[in-house]
Amino acid sequence: MPTERGASAPLVFPPAPFTMGQSPEMALAHFERIADASDLPIIVFQYPLATGQGYPRDTLLKMVEQVPTIRAIKDWAGNVPQHEMHIRTLQSLPRPVNVLSTHSAWLFSSLVLGCNGLLSGSGSVIADLQARLFDAVQRNDLAAARALNDRIYPLARVFYAEPWADMHNRMKEALVLLGRLPRAVVRPPLVKLARPEIERIREALLESGLLGAKAGRDAA
Repeated sequence: MPTERGASAPLVFPPAPFTMGQSPEMALAHFERIADASDLPIIVFQYPLATGQGYPRDTLLKMVEQVPTIRAIKDWAGNVPQHEMHIRTLQSLPRPVNVLSTHSAWLFSSLVLGCNGLLSGSGSVIADLQARLFDAVQRNDLAAARALNDRIYPLARVFYAEPWADMHNRMKEALVLLGRLPRAVVRPPLVKLARPEIERIREALLESGLLGAKAGRDAA
């Protein structure tokens, strides 16, 4: 989250060794070290528990209690009940911790649960639509939110198709099609998307109103 003077908050990913198992003490020590090195507010990236890198509820609460610079989580819990628990629990603490959704494949459903914000990779392509969706949900304007979600859905469908490892490659190709990037650079072991998939991305951009004549009418 950059500012003119540098980062305003680090987004802290879980360490890879946590896939082999973690304890609450390990998670707490990890964040205490980061907090000792900087007074910036911290965003915790919450992975699905099934990966081994997600923090169980009690661990998360202990982290929040003992590391006061933790101000938000980027929530990728991956299931609705846990996601809702995070929202209800963390945002209701004496020192509230914001839940920022990164459930970009079902963002509308996520936001209506009450998230205080979002952090989304597909925001590199559709930040304006996502911001308008968030504002509509905050206003309780369900009709406007559903209409915006109808525009977001075609892109969510193509960006987050299998294999998920290609999601950011697809976003890069979308940015090329929109004229915002000169080319989509892909580094091994990822490979360049095939032409049929790029065509599906183009069709999703047309359906969403971001490309072509429909986009011109929307802009007007």
